[in-house]
Amino acid sequence: MTISKTLSIELLRGMKRIRLVEEGIAERYPQGKMRCPMHLSIGQEAAAIGVGLALKHSDLAVSTHRAHAHYLSKGGNLKAMLAEIYGKATGCSSGRGGSMHLIDTKVGFMGSTAIVGNSMPVGVGLALSLQLRKSSAVSTVFCGDGSLEEGSFYESANFAAVRNLPVLFVCENNLYSVYSHLRVRQPKGRKIHKMVEAIGIPASLVDGNDPQAVYEAALAGLDHIRDGKGPFFLELTTYRWREHCGPNYDNDIGYRTEEEFQEWKRKDPIPLFEEKLLTEHVLDQVAIKRMDDEIQAEIRAAFDFAEISPFPDPARAFEGIFAEKAGSND
Repeated sequence: MTISKTLSIELLRGMKRIRLVEEGIAERYPQGKMRCPMHLSIGQEAAAIGVGLALKHSDLAVSTHRAHAHYLSKGGNLKAMLAEIYGKATGCSSGRGGSMHLIDTKVGFMGSTAIVGNSMPVGVGLALSLQLRKSSAVSTVFCGDGSLEEGSFYESANFAAVRNLPVLFVCENNLYSVYSHLRVRQPKGRKIHKMVEAIGIPASLVDGNDPQAVYEAALAGLDHIRDGKGPFFLELTTYRWREHCGPNYDNDIGYRTEEEFQEWKRKDPIPLFEEKLLTEHVLDQVAIKRMDDEIQAEIRAAFDFAEISPFPDPARAFEGIFAEKAGSND
């Protein structure tokens, strides 16, 4: 597949935007104004943007506690996301959810959750609804390698396979479930994508630090699903730079080594892809500087918006908790 110059530029811009947003969050987090746990995906940007740009506006997506990149890649509003993290009424969840509970139905981002594996049955349920409505849209379930050890995954994957549902599972395999490496959580020699194939779902393994490869693989998986062939699974190898929860680095606490971290940092998708586009004359340094300046200006404006936005009215705290009655007989 030949990826256009325009798309290549959007892949780079998307990765830079996610990185700079999350670095901005990490820089400001110690101020104590973002009063919620924060799970950053710095280092994993290529996985999110490669899938996000392959999705259509009509497609749906659900995510995990590490959802910022997925939300932005699906077209979510940056100002609304940051306002949500600040607990403001202008947030995408009206200031009630914080970092781990983002939602924007206008762009098909149907929610993220703090419970590991909890969004999988929701995403599969969305796929069932699309199938029943004879929609051509696809439901996308972003997940991490740790969530594949939850029963909810096996139940969801089995149901999706049996019912031939239009669902794309996207597993960002960053090797760790909090502080536990994959090798202490899975039998020796087991490959995630091979395990999923055994369930009955076609799967592929992709370098999650290569945005073009991720985009191509996501598009192939989506074409498979849209052709009525049922679910598809992507395993994207990537790496989380910062601590599991929080803005800092944690290589000093013993669960991973500085050498491992530096090895993955050399695979940083952003400078590698930027250099590729420079070499191929897709962009020059002037265009990159302009891109960086535009992104930084957007981010500063979004943080300013979050800062000045009002907090939710406490009197409305119990609104939206229960659904309204559909009729007198309910």
